[in-house]
Amino acid sequence: MSQRIEDLFKIKYPIVQAGMIWNSGWRLASASSNAGILGLLGAGSMYPEVLREHIRKCKKATSEPFGVNVPMLYPNIEDIMSIIVEEDVRIVFTSAGNPKTWTTWLKDKGITVVHVVSSVKFALKAQEAGVDAIVAEGFEAGGHNGRDETTTFTLIPMVKEHIDIPLIAAGGIANGKGMLAAMVLGADGVQIGSRFVASEESSSHIAFKQKVVDAKEGDTILTLKELAPVRLIKNNFYDEIVELYKKGPTVEELKNLLGRARAKRGMFEGDLEDGELEIGQVAGLIHDIQPVSQIVDNILREFEEAKQAIRKL
Repeated sequence: MSQRIEDLFKIKYPIVQAGMIWNSGWRLASASSNAGILGLLGAGSMYPEVLREHIRKCKKATSEPFGVNVPMLYPNIEDIMSIIVEEDVRIVFTSAGNPKTWTTWLKDKGITVVHVVSSVKFALKAQEAGVDAIVAEGFEAGGHNGRDETTTFTLIPMVKEHIDIPLIAAGGIANGKGMLAAMVLGADGVQIGSRFVASEESSSHIAFKQKVVDAKEGDTILTLKELAPVRLIKNNFYDEIVELYKKGPTVEELKNLLGRARAKRGMFEGDLEDGELEIGQVAGLIHDIQPVSQIVDNILREFEEAKQAIRKL
């Protein structure tokens, strides 16, 4: 199979640990990199100086490559980018914004840039902007998501038809079978988020991790599309959203209900009823909390077993 992702990031396996807010601190990122995949810090939930601290701790915990995921809709973006350069981070994943805004600036400083998209249209824009690779994320994914609700199974081959740069699949992938399926569809590698939420090294609250493990089919839903579409676990907060929608709310009313730090309350502080619990549909396939090293080993073993099974077809 293709070695484009391994060569691009200088990693052993074509797997990226997603840079998720309130989950992807230095412990998760360094453990992922030490396991032979690409670890990412999630800058979306970090003030600039907090990100600097996590970068420095990550460097002490691993000698392997790691990167930073930067959602461009968050404030302090200029400070975040300056710290990334000052701390000599060599890989940046951007999302939730126009890739033209920062790609040239980052690449001029020798940084590898990857952009996350949810459609062919935005994949082409990212390629035109000069990014080194693309993450194409289906709407099965947790957290903030695309508006078109295109599934990974259809998105990956459609994007593959239109781009020449390396393609990373995301959304609904948590094991080796999912990884192999994505690569058969045309991906050069995969980005995995939800499976690493339920890891010992994830920075999220243990109550949230257990909630992910307990989740079943149908327990997550995509909502708040008027603001920024987000997939979350149904709870009391979601029930309040449903009730508000019955009244035909304005965008301002939805913003008021969401309030501030709702995701922090849910994922980082463990408020399972009134917090925002972002996770992907694939949570229904996650049944335990494991160390990152074991998760990666399991994915790779399942990947090889799935390849062997296909040969028997």
